[in-house]
Amino acid sequence: MGNFLKKKIKVTYQAEYCLSHEPTFDESEVWVVFHGYGQLAEFFIRKFMPFESEDRLFVAPEATNYSYLKDYKGRVGANWMTSHERELAIENNHRYLDQLVNELLEKFENPPAVNVFGFSQGVATATRWASRWNGNVNKFILWAGGFARDLDLKVSNEKFEKTEFISVLGDQDEFVNSEILKKQGELEKALGKEVKKISFKGGHIIDSEVLSQIFENI
Repeated sequence: MGNFLKKKIKVTYQAEYCLSHEPTFDESEVWVVFHGYGQLAEFFIRKFMPFESEDRLFVAPEATNYSYLKDYKGRVGANWMTSHERELAIENNHRYLDQLVNELLEKFENPPAVNVFGFSQGVATATRWASRWNGNVNKFILWAGGFARDLDLKVSNEKFEKTEFISVLGDQDEFVNSEILKKQGELEKALGKEVKKISFKGGHIIDSEVLSQIFENI
């Protein structure tokens, strides 16, 4: 019996995303917000609705890998990637996010400031994508997550030269330990970035009070 062959084929597929309102394309700010593992865009974007306005548009892309959150029925969540075919998932994410964001921005006569918010798994996906995107990010909030460890440091250093970073972390986050914090500190140093740190009492969640304080001061 001969060996089997494993190949790849490019296909066109549909992906979902949510908007805080129908764009007028006169907004001065666009926030691309990345959900975490096992979440859906339609629920994630609700956390940002109190902060949307005629000048501020939120865009929540939804990851295209789905699974049941428990057993084989019930609630479904999306994730940006798993260890299986990881590099392929990364490339698919980049093409999807590039097309979504670029097609949206092309409709603006006056380019808005583009900001990014990532939560949990969405942070690594967001930093990885933004480091390769052809545009520039003004503000970047890393909530309960950190820079992707496989960033091209030279490319990222140049891309994020003028980007303002804010890191938000609960003091009881069960997914963060001293080793992770150490590696993130080393990445920040290698990138040459000063990252503003915000801590709150809580776990692996988006604290609404802290989120409100951040947007009130932006």
